[in-house]
Amino acid sequence: MIRRLLPLLGLIVAACATAPAPSPTAPPVEGPAPTYPTPPVVEPGPGPRPLPAGAVPLSALPGWAREDHAAALQAYAAGCRPAADPMCEAARAEAARHPSSIRARNWFEANFAAVEARTPDGSPGRLTAYFAPEYPARRYPDAEFSAPVLPPPPGWRRGDVGPTRAEIEALPAPQALAFMRAEDLFFMQIQGSGYLTFEDGTRARAAYAADNGQRFVGIATPMAERGLLPRDGTSGEAIRGWLAANRGDRAAEVMALNPRYIWFRLDPDDGGHPAGAAGVPLTARRSIAVDPSHWTYGTPVWIEADAGNLTGARSGYSGLVMALDTGSAIRGPVRADFYMGRGDAAGDEAGTVRHPLRMWRIVGR
Repeated sequence: MIRRLLPLLGLIVAACATAPAPSPTAPPVEGPAPTYPTPPVVEPGPGPRPLPAGAVPLSALPGWAREDHAAALQAYAAGCRPAADPMCEAARAEAARHPSSIRARNWFEANFAAVEARTPDGSPGRLTAYFAPEYPARRYPDAEFSAPVLPPPPGWRRGDVGPTRAEIEALPAPQALAFMRAEDLFFMQIQGSGYLTFEDGTRARAAYAADNGQRFVGIATPMAERGLLPRDGTSGEAIRGWLAANRGDRAAEVMALNPRYIWFRLDPDDGGHPAGAAGVPLTARRSIAVDPSHWTYGTPVWIEADAGNLTGARSGYSGLVMALDTGSAIRGPVRADFYMGRGDAAGDEAGTVRHPLRMWRIVGR
């Protein structure tokens, strides 16, 4: 048995001892050694831009998340002034794309922050509202339409101080531009402009032309003190109703408590909104009148106003608005008059606004 296995074992050993011949080595390649590009150095991005001193991010503003940011961007683009605002042209370019509210919000937050304006003693400011009234008018006076809409006296210059309201109304009237109800003219003088509709249906805009230089005195508080209206019932509509019901000497006496008098010019009615002191047409619910000694026209502003104290007042107002106008009663760093728009509905709401106010200046980052 062993003799028969020996030849087989020899074959196995021989097979294990015989290794395959190695492959011939490839000849070296002539030329330089291969090179590989160096990976580029990736610089870190700039990251969020730092906030200006004393500023907070827009996301920290009360009510910011509820804002219609797309509408706010359109209002900003319409009211900004390129000569004074380095972001104005960029805002107009972005607004021309009609971005979604989310994109508009991101654009604002990437480019702006907010700095709160404060009163000297830290107390809240005050928000009131105004509107562009629309009134009937006549070319000639009658018993109801007896108050003349007057142009400025010849040679009158801004800053001149002249007679009081009562003294002007006692003078012989020069050539009038139109005739209105006395209470309507009084309110149009408070608003600073208005729209007139004549008997034949033609319309005109009565635009502010000049004033007598006297300080504005509101008649709401004196009327409440005299018992003519309740203290929480001195809305614009309530005052107008009382003046209409007492048209004549009694109403004239009350209106004379405000010595300020406004003269007008008549312009065509283009169907739009009036221009503010900045020379830019106002946008309803996106424009405010401010004190120009504290604010620059064309500045975007965030307002927050809650807890109005007049009967019928809305709970509050907040949003991005543009500083585009001023008024004789608008004084101080936290004081604004909110433009509501044209017509009776705007006027009804405007007359109920007397809210504590906070204001933030929207500044570039």
